[in-house]
Amino acid sequence: MNKFNILFVLLIITFSVVAKSVHANVSAKDTTEVIKLNKQALDNRYTSPEQTIEVAGKALVLAQELNYNRGVGEAYRVMGIGNYYLNQAGKAIDNYLKALDVFKLINDARNQAKVLNNIGNLYLDNNKDKALEYLNSALNIAQNIDDQSVKASILMNIGNVYYRNKSYSQALTYYDKSNVMFAAVGDSINLVQVLQNRGVIYYNLHEFDKAEKLLLAANKAGKEHDLNKPVASTNLTLAALYIAQGKFDDASRVVTEGQAYAKVLKDDKLTNDYNYIIFQLESKRKNYQQALYYLQLIFHQDSLIHSSNESTQINMLQEQYKQAATQREKDAIILRQQNDRIKFWAVTVVAGLLLVVIALLVGNVKRKAKTNAQLTELNGEVSKQKDNLDRVNHHLEEIIDERTKDLQIKNRKLSEYSSYLSHQIRGPIATLRGLMNLEKEGLVDEKECIKMMDKCVSDIDQKIIEMSEMLNDSGKTVF
Repeated sequence: MNKFNILFVLLIITFSVVAKSVHANVSAKDTTEVIKLNKQALDNRYTSPEQTIEVAGKALVLAQELNYNRGVGEAYRVMGIGNYYLNQAGKAIDNYLKALDVFKLINDARNQAKVLNNIGNLYLDNNKDKALEYLNSALNIAQNIDDQSVKASILMNIGNVYYRNKSYSQALTYYDKSNVMFAAVGDSINLVQVLQNRGVIYYNLHEFDKAEKLLLAANKAGKEHDLNKPVASTNLTLAALYIAQGKFDDASRVVTEGQAYAKVLKDDKLTNDYNYIIFQLESKRKNYQQALYYLQLIFHQDSLIHSSNESTQINMLQEQYKQAATQREKDAIILRQQNDRIKFWAVTVVAGLLLVVIALLVGNVKRKAKTNAQLTELNGEVSKQKDNLDRVNHHLEEIIDERTKDLQIKNRKLSEYSSYLSHQIRGPIATLRGLMNLEKEGLVDEKECIKMMDKCVSDIDQKIIEMSEMLNDSGKTVF
């Protein structure tokens, strides 16, 4: 009997080794395909963000089929980057948080730092303190693992925070550090971005010669690498620089080129930025009719772009995701408990069956009868436990449905209020801004300007009163 058991165990071990060897060869090939797709998607982020999302989606499906967690996390991260460049902040933060969960699960510190860097960059225009919080967390991880490539990217984004705070000298310090690191690791793509950022800083410092040299270099390098986004963004600053110098023809040339790149990217925000720079150009040229036309375009596009408050949306999605993660953790614990019970009873049943086999071999009829009785009793206990688990699962499903409905109602109300607020208030404010610019240029009569500004203020006041009434009316659920 001992010889039989030893032979049986050896057969099982041999079969497992062969199966694992075959599976490993197949998996290695497939995971390579996941890595290839993720890299291809990331490389397209400056040229076609939509293609970035599409290709990363394919990588995600394949990685999930293979249970390849690192590939799943990277696919989510790259999809987040694609959505970021499409100005879809809500989708981007959702992708980033899913990626962060995966990388934490597998203890991948490097990719955790990269995701935290991406989230910090996403907060850049909404909450600079929050952006610095995430970027500093990412920097601590990058320094601990001594990864120069990730560290360089984080330093560049920290420089972006200081730039938006108008701390140009501090921003330039971080850009210079990241420039040295990108050059050391041979990252030509991010070197283009740093060139552009440094050029923008010198433009804001009114060092136009340095700014023009850096921006033209960034424009050239961006074209060489087919980087549509950096080229379009660089041309915006070049146009502003030429307008400041009175080089209107040069400004018109780079605007025309930049608009073509922005059109390819299908970036509404970038298109609106170009409308604003053209408004400035035409105002300087005293083409007031054209300037007014672009001012109207800016007002219309501005209302569409800011139809929702991105910062509120990001925080709301984060809270949703935390709640969902907590619920998933509870569900996972329950599932593990169920599996443990099933394994226990399965082992018990197998042990009983082995006893039956032994009883048959030795011909002990009484032992066989007793074992069968034990099996019957155990099966009854299994059925009882199953009924209990079914009741628990049913109760949990009811709780989940109730919480999901409550979250959906709250989310809908927040979204409706944000949309109404942005659409109703930004219109008069944009008009005020345009009137103030026209009044500075002396394009409108002072009394007429005051009259029109008074009307805008009255409109804003009326909208505030209406919103106050809506908020105080508990019976209204839709703005």
